Amino acid sequence: MNRHKIMTAATATVAVLGLAACTSDETDTTHDTTSAVEQGTSTPGESATTGAAEGSAQPSEADVMFARMMIPHHQQAVEMSDIIMAKDGVPGQVVELAGEIASAQGPEIEQLTTWLGQWGEPTQPEDSHGGHDMSEMEGMLSEQELQELANAPGPEAARLFLEQMITHHEGAVAMAETEVADGTYPPAVDLARSIINTQQQEIDTMRQMLDSM
Repeated sequence: MNRHKIMTAATATVAVLGLAACTSDETDTTHDTTSAVEQGTSTPGESATTGAAEGSAQPSEADVMFARMMIPHHQQAVEMSDIIMAKDGVPGQVVELAGEIASAQGPEIEQLTTWLGQWGEPTQPEDSHGGHDMSEMEGMLSEQELQELANAPGPEAARLFLEQMITHHEGAVAMAETEVADGTYPPAVDLARSIINTQQQEIDTMRQMLDSM
């Protein structure tokens, strides 16, 4: 009889301990789940869905035109910068600015070219009659103006470069503003916003340089 009571008590104790352990596990699981929600942690499935949604964005005609037009526009800015950096007698701050412009716009040219390739679009309109005349884009210099920059001596070239690049940047800002208004491909719109901010700051800097000359 005593042995039976002891066995019964032991069984009851094991059952109580097992119930407590289950309750603790459930509490920990609930706590972990709550913490993840409170911290805004997304599940792998949610991350994949978000990534797929972003990758499904399709470029519009405005995005394609922005990329096509900004490539030669940037290329000319790099060419102007190379001209001024190769000259003697140009103030150091102007040379430094030219280097910054070339360094920033080179990678942007590569990005724009990559997008057009991904979209299956040529960098130039297939029908030249229906496309834009690149020489008539806002801010673009004529061949004569580029030659004047190339021929000018250092100090004169520095002033001419600043004047020309201000106009050139203003054209790029206008094109980027059109992309922000009409574009539908988020990365291209983001790049346009970056161009607006960066080049407007450079315009302000160049005007200050001109005033100090």
